[in-house]
Amino acid sequence: MADKPDLKEIGSFDKSKLKKTQTQEKNPLPTKEEIEQEKQGYN
Repeated sequence: MADKPDLKEIGSFDKSKLKKTQTQEKNPLPTKEEIEQEKQGYN
């Protein structure tokens, strides 16, 4: 039974103790304009 998590702790978890964080994408996808500029640069 040790491989199953103990769900009793979930009921008493206090979300208000969590810190608010700002997420920031590390590797954003290129825009359509950026892709077009790259294509034109290879011609």
